[in-house]
Amino acid sequence: MGRVKELDEIKAMIRERTGKRNTFRHAKREDVESVLANLTSKDPELWAREWSRVARPYEENGAKLEQADRFKEARDSYVQAYAYYATGRYPTPHTPGKMECFRKSLEVYEKAGKYFEPALERVEIAFADKKIPIYVRIPQDGQKYAIVINFGGIDSFKAESYEYDEGLQKAGMASCSMDMPGVGECPIKASPTAESVFTAVIDYLEKRPDVDAKRIAIMGRSFGGYWAAKMAYVEAQRLRASIVWGGGVHYFFQEDWLRESTNADSYLMDHDIARCRLFGVNSIDELMKPWSALSLKEQGWLEKPSCPMLIVNGKNDLQTPIADLYILLEYGSPKSARVFPGGHMGQTPQTFPTIVDWLKTELS
Repeated sequence: MGRVKELDEIKAMIRERTGKRNTFRHAKREDVESVLANLTSKDPELWAREWSRVARPYEENGAKLEQADRFKEARDSYVQAYAYYATGRYPTPHTPGKMECFRKSLEVYEKAGKYFEPALERVEIAFADKKIPIYVRIPQDGQKYAIVINFGGIDSFKAESYEYDEGLQKAGMASCSMDMPGVGECPIKASPTAESVFTAVIDYLEKRPDVDAKRIAIMGRSFGGYWAAKMAYVEAQRLRASIVWGGGVHYFFQEDWLRESTNADSYLMDHDIARCRLFGVNSIDELMKPWSALSLKEQGWLEKPSCPMLIVNGKNDLQTPIADLYILLEYGSPKSARVFPGGHMGQTPQTFPTIVDWLKTELS
């Protein structure tokens, strides 16, 4: 298993990611330094309090701007508050303070969403005796739109799809962001049958008058790429395209990779906790059995036909083995793939534009 990082190493990684990656993409250098100066330990409650402290003034300013009918400025202030509350729950809300940060992140994100273009619509889809909350953004101009179901992995919940939703909107596609099984507000944990939440979302979208039911795609990032791959098989007839971005499908779910990659050098902190919470277990030893049950090869999916699939990752990924990209190419329907330089997800300036261009072609 990888080495758990010391506090100084975590601080150095946060400084490097500020303005670039994860929830730190929206962070301001002065706010980050204010938080880091007060982080005297890795206590998750201290972490939550400090990020909440810098979030609160932006939330309060957003409310003042909203009352003054300065809606675009209010939106920006709420998005800033959201980024800090989301960081406060990062990577997973496993303590009371982090859970409160998670609740606040959704509250201020939905306030900001009223002023997105098109506006954010929160929908709760019936799912047995539970609900699947999703965020939908579709222009209300009487047309039917192609739509992309968009979600992240173990630490990137539906509101963190914001940057990707914006990119899809600019390319003329509508967006639907959701939480994958085991994270955020998803009503079920990860399991070999948890794809049912995605099927329920597709069922809902097909019935909307503003969605072109023949042009529904799915995009999963990091662990979410696993579910995008599985849905490409499960819903081969109803999905027009699938993006598997940094997701594992077989080798990722082997015991040696689980132990080797947990707390990878590229992961900030609490990797083991975030992975365990997907399945509702408390240790890596407990995790092994439900983890290995997700292999798409062992489930018998790889030989089956799929919808068009684009598989993307970084050549030197330490969290997801690049071999899982190649095994998808070796079985079943022909697929597209692109390997980028770098680590997890191959995050270069060209990566997301490449994905958007491919989606535009497939959904045209």
